[in-house]
Amino acid sequence: MNSAPGKGPLSFHATAVELLRHEARAIEDAASKLRPESVERAVSILFECRGKVIVTGIGKSGVIAQKIAQTLTSTGTVAIFLHPSDALHGGLGAIASEDVIIALSNSGETDELLSMLPALKKRGVMLISIVGEPDSTLARQSDVVLEAGVDREACPLNLAPTASTTVALAVGDAIAMTLMDAKGLTQEDFASNHPAGRLGKRLTMRAADLMHASPNVSVNENWLAVVKAISNASLGAVNVIDEDGSLVGIVTDGDLRRTIERTPADQLSQLAAARMMTPDPITVTLGTLAYDALRLMEDRPSQISVLPVVDENGSCVGLLRLHDIVRSGL
Repeated sequence: MNSAPGKGPLSFHATAVELLRHEARAIEDAASKLRPESVERAVSILFECRGKVIVTGIGKSGVIAQKIAQTLTSTGTVAIFLHPSDALHGGLGAIASEDVIIALSNSGETDELLSMLPALKKRGVMLISIVGEPDSTLARQSDVVLEAGVDREACPLNLAPTASTTVALAVGDAIAMTLMDAKGLTQEDFASNHPAGRLGKRLTMRAADLMHASPNVSVNENWLAVVKAISNASLGAVNVIDEDGSLVGIVTDGDLRRTIERTPADQLSQLAAARMMTPDPITVTLGTLAYDALRLMEDRPSQISVLPVVDENGSCVGLLRLHDIVRSGL
């Protein structure tokens, strides 16, 4: 592979790492520049908002604004992105007096944003700006200013928006997460907004959704009955229950083989499930998150591939396999 003049793989790596560190330092600097009273007021305004939050920006700032709007929406605050050009051509109709505007601009002098200001003032909406220049026109006309300036972009030419957009995004994320915490959003609330994808499944899918009907044998069943039960269920194990239906053990394929191997042939006829089972096995309930069950199976010195599922009374109701959890996409 040809390299750029004077550059090799190691120097490419060094350059990339230094640029990452430059952006990390830019975020650190931004944290020190944020005024406590500005953050307090911005979060308070958003917390008390009775309408929606409208996030706006143009160019690269517009892309960051879209992400901030999505983050707010997914964490309990209704937010939309409105492009400044669209706003000036009818989109302003989406803005009501009870809404809050978050405007992003590195320079604070973006023409399209400034053209929106008279209409925003007329509607009486609160304006929070995330800007790189605290003395800019946008900042001066905002109710709250969150400074997100950088001394230099990560771009070697100091031209492409890089560090500045990273800082603006970090400031937006910080405000969104602080607001989420203030609203007391729970894991269940978050899950309700993320029903699909791996994240949603990890927060919503439970053992009851993936388990198989419990294949049961009694403690006194002989080894041949256990073999037939395992074969019929095709789950690699059976649950062992007492006369009340409560779980007392589990017999896996491995338990079956090992017990038969060490049992003398003349004693096989007396071999029962009680001697083959693993007593008091690890269990999950119907409401256990499937992801927690997965961790329970894997995060241990010796992994297990099946878990009995019990109800609130301790009765055995199902069998959950590692295979089914993995196949679900968790």
